[in-house]
Amino acid sequence: MSKQTVIIDGGSFIVRHFEHDDARALSQSANNRAIWLNLRDRFPHPYTEGDARKWIDFCQQYKPVANFAIAVDGSVAGGIGIMVQDDVHKHTAEIGYWLAEPHWGKGIMSKAVTDMTAWYFANFDLMRIYALAFDYNPASARVLQKAGYELEGRLKKSAIKDGRVLDQLVYARIT
Repeated sequence: MSKQTVIIDGGSFIVRHFEHDDARALSQSANNRAIWLNLRDRFPHPYTEGDARKWIDFCQQYKPVANFAIAVDGSVAGGIGIMVQDDVHKHTAEIGYWLAEPHWGKGIMSKAVTDMTAWYFANFDLMRIYALAFDYNPASARVLQKAGYELEGRLKKSAIKDGRVLDQLVYARIT
């Protein structure tokens, strides 16, 4: 990994570009049902090395780069990225993130979301970044609150995950 790929140095972690040799570590970190339960269904479970290679290829081809690896001790332990919206929402992005379970509760994600939110506002033409958290995931809500996101509302029965109808909480940061 070259130093130029580092986006954020969080002390105990870095946020950087995905690299082709990350596939094995990515698949090992991501292949966890507890992670999958808190993400959209397009995040596969089980998560194979083939899935990791496809994701890395996508991230490297997508311009501008908006999705990054979170590395702990030099190995991919999570991911963070945005989806810039279009049409009348073109100055809005949705942020998403995940972290391998052994690293939960250490403050990594709160710092990563805080620092990357500032980075996205500085590097993309955005006025608003929002996130959706399933109502059964208070840890994600705490991450967003610590990162300065405000609760805007509850979307009742707005998602189905693992056969359950769920509410989602909408959090946002505005420039």
